[in-house]
Amino acid sequence: MKNQANSFRKLTCLLPAMAILLGSISCMDRTDKTAAEASQAMQEEPAGDNVVYELTRDLYTADPSAHVFEGKIYVYPSHDYESGIPQDDLGSHFNMKDYHVFSMDSVGGPVTDHGVALDLADVPWAGRQMWAPDAAHKGDTYYFYFPVKDKEDIFRIGVATASNPAGPFSARENPIAGSYSMDPAVFQDGEDYYMYFGGIWGGQLQRWKDGEYHGEDVYPADDQPALAPKVAKMADDLLEFAEPPRDVLIVDAGGNPITAGDNERRFFEAAWVHQYEGTYYLSYSTGDTHNIAYATADNPYGPFIYRGVLLRPVLGWTNHHSIVQYKGDWWLFFHDSSMSGGQTHLRNVKYTRLHHNADGTIRTVDALVEP
Repeated sequence: MKNQANSFRKLTCLLPAMAILLGSISCMDRTDKTAAEASQAMQEEPAGDNVVYELTRDLYTADPSAHVFEGKIYVYPSHDYESGIPQDDLGSHFNMKDYHVFSMDSVGGPVTDHGVALDLADVPWAGRQMWAPDAAHKGDTYYFYFPVKDKEDIFRIGVATASNPAGPFSARENPIAGSYSMDPAVFQDGEDYYMYFGGIWGGQLQRWKDGEYHGEDVYPADDQPALAPKVAKMADDLLEFAEPPRDVLIVDAGGNPITAGDNERRFFEAAWVHQYEGTYYLSYSTGDTHNIAYATADNPYGPFIYRGVLLRPVLGWTNHHSIVQYKGDWWLFFHDSSMSGGQTHLRNVKYTRLHHNADGTIRTVDALVEP
């Protein structure tokens, strides 16, 4: 275990009047700061709107799932490294083999790397590629959910458990029955827990129909409803699904499904759900257009009505996020490739403040930082 000073970038932004009306952030000048200067900046700028922090520079991290456990922020990212696998459209070069867990007692404060929480070799059914994970807590147990290809190269979702939020976690002998694809995200709604999951292209969602794997890439026509993320209510023990997964429908303001050809708005991967003032927010990556978009509903199953872009494209091909409330404020965790100079598969986690507007929309964040 080691403690490290949390590094970050403070983004000093100029907000033209039109940008303010649109609720966007247009960043013109960026300077590096020390941790002490960051603390002072937070005191001088109570809103903290323009501060973007980095989680760590000691290893490459991506796909952050942030939660508040035991009064601290815990972050569960994937772990990028250079494995020598050639890059392709299916993400074969994202050849991750373990997970680390990070925690912090305060925003912008020191970050603890708790070391390896789960390794590929410790999952009996796993073959390769440990992608974006998530975590949950119930009773005395912490649950760690992770996608990994099985020995037949099909993505499944596994679960591991521990008695503390940092792990290490012990994986079950088999993946969750009925699970497939990737990007599990578990949302707690009172006493109920729901898992959202799925991703197209390398995530293999396009190879499944009615819960059966067909092994061929089949996409809807551009004018047909886009492939949807999946949701399933979890069993009481949080180790299995309580029901078959169902589609999470994303529609426009007129109630029409977002179509497969609508690349600016359609779901690609990285579903995440949070609740704010009684409204359920589904946010997700649009993939090849690199937005983090969001939609709202009055229940966890949807349909979710598309509302806009939450995070504009960042440096690097992928975009993956999470949203968490901590001590009354909301925070957006995401990743980019600035630490590696733009390499698609060597990414680093960052976080910044998130604002919900009075009308229920979310202020768009622009956190693009050139290498």
